[in-house]
Amino acid sequence: MTHAPAPPSRLVIVRLSSMGDIVHALPLAENAHRAGISVGWVVEKTYAGLLESNPAISAVFPADTRRWRRAPLSARSRGEIRRLRGAFRSFGADAVIDAQGLWKSALLARLAGAPVVSLGAADRRERTSSLLVDRPVALDPGVEHVVDQNLSLLGPLHIPAAVRAPDARYLLSVAREDADRLASGLQRPFALFHPGATRTEKAWGEAEYASLALELSERAGLFPVISWGPGDETRAGRLAKLLPDAPRLPLLDFAGLAHVAAHAALFVGGDTGPVHLADALGTPTLALFSPSSRRNVPARNRPYNGTWLSYDQASEIEAVVTKAISAARCAAP
Repeated sequence: MTHAPAPPSRLVIVRLSSMGDIVHALPLAENAHRAGISVGWVVEKTYAGLLESNPAISAVFPADTRRWRRAPLSARSRGEIRRLRGAFRSFGADAVIDAQGLWKSALLARLAGAPVVSLGAADRRERTSSLLVDRPVALDPGVEHVVDQNLSLLGPLHIPAAVRAPDARYLLSVAREDADRLASGLQRPFALFHPGATRTEKAWGEAEYASLALELSERAGLFPVISWGPGDETRAGRLAKLLPDAPRLPLLDFAGLAHVAAHAALFVGGDTGPVHLADALGTPTLALFSPSSRRNVPARNRPYNGTWLSYDQASEIEAVVTKAISAARCAAP
């Protein structure tokens, strides 16, 4: 009698950044955990707080690849990399998934000391890094969304993909009393508007956000609240001047933002991490995509459960208003 191949007992996932991409990779850990596998995750230390409370992940391995690349021979870098290698050795992985497809992620995957499963050269951003992959996976052309592409990496390890949608509701179990008090004091129902983005082409204009917020306030009764993160200060400040009655959230960590976003009737932003986090919390989302981005396109990067609109469809604010009202967790009065 032929037995089905067994999945690994200890798996390391490498997805270093960024926030939205980590959210999109969460189902890898969830499915492995459901299969009885102990999961470790290598992530940039900036994003470690996004994963540390996840019950599907038994070990988080923070990395600082930017500084390591800037000063690879420094005593600090060498010491941190040595300690990471020791942590990998203690964890004892028997398989690694590189869900990023870059040289830096591939090198860290090899450092984990187990066979590496990852996308093949044709589907990687840095194709030559496939030299470090033991079990390359070719994407099915019909699999468009990055969440589903990530899940294809489970196949060679015989891990069932029983869960597909990202779920970040574990962050709500992290105590954040200040965020809870903040959320309870906001007028209901409220919509969060996140004007910032890591890249300029991902950002809609503040004037457009303000127009949308005013229309949604008048037509759907949605009270506007401004969300922002590190690097978004200028855009958030400009939007605040256009919406003087809209409160601006303080700078919140991942769990704090989750505690507020979970109560929103709608979260509007570009193709950014906070939008994908809100989607993974079950909050209705509207992601606005720029047509100038070739890789980050709605078919691949839209909120997995949420709504999206491309800028070329959004030349008239009315189109965005209509889409937002249909997406929101409340009906227009």
